[in-house]
Amino acid sequence: MAAGMYLEHYLDSIENLPFELQRNFNLMRDLDQRTEDLKGQIDSLAKEYTSNARTLSSEQKLSILRQIQQSYSKCKEFGDDKVQLAMQTYEMVDKHIRRLDTDLARFEADLKEKQIESTDYDSTSSKGKKVDTRHKEKKTAKTRSKVKSSDEDGSPKSAQKKVKLLQTGEFNSPSANFGNVHPSDVLDMPVDPNEPTYCLCHQVSYGEMIGCDNTDCSIEWFHFACVGLTTKPRGKWYCPRCSQDRKRK
Repeated sequence: MAAGMYLEHYLDSIENLPFELQRNFNLMRDLDQRTEDLKGQIDSLAKEYTSNARTLSSEQKLSILRQIQQSYSKCKEFGDDKVQLAMQTYEMVDKHIRRLDTDLARFEADLKEKQIESTDYDSTSSKGKKVDTRHKEKKTAKTRSKVKSSDEDGSPKSAQKKVKLLQTGEFNSPSANFGNVHPSDVLDMPVDPNEPTYCLCHQVSYGEMIGCDNTDCSIEWFHFACVGLTTKPRGKWYCPRCSQDRKRK
């Protein structure tokens, strides 16, 4: 239920409250006035009794005393009625206060439920984005592995690269040879302009490469020679840029 509906229902429920309170207050004021009038009559009867006590007969004295007693009884009845009206007024206001507290509790519960639903939706969306990212990373890795396999299978581009490598150093095996390739050896190779580039040297994938374990790394893959590696290190490995960022944190 929206906040506007809670407010509208509550305003409807207290629409007659001011008139009911005004009526009770008028009744209590009327009872006060009638009690004051009776107190005035009691004072007059008491003065009459005290001033004429010696001259009044026994029957007259009893009559005045009965009138005073009846007036006191009336005052007590008016006082009891006034107390009942005050209690009724208090309960009337307290009932609306309790209802307001209940509506506020329900409204807060609805807000928390909506916040939980929103959080669940955001988490689901973020998970979906992560799945898409992982799918793209897997797709990129597959493409990279295909490029590497095509290089090793003796494609024209791979053959040209191997010829260049044989001219620049000794060649024992494909894996050892590619592990010792320097970025400057690749600059003269014919490169497909659509092929993605990697590493700090911004060159295409070749030879032994290592991936940065920082998922937010902007480069991701690096040539062994460009980062000073000859063998794959144990455990997690971070590129020079990510290592500096981690040290700063």
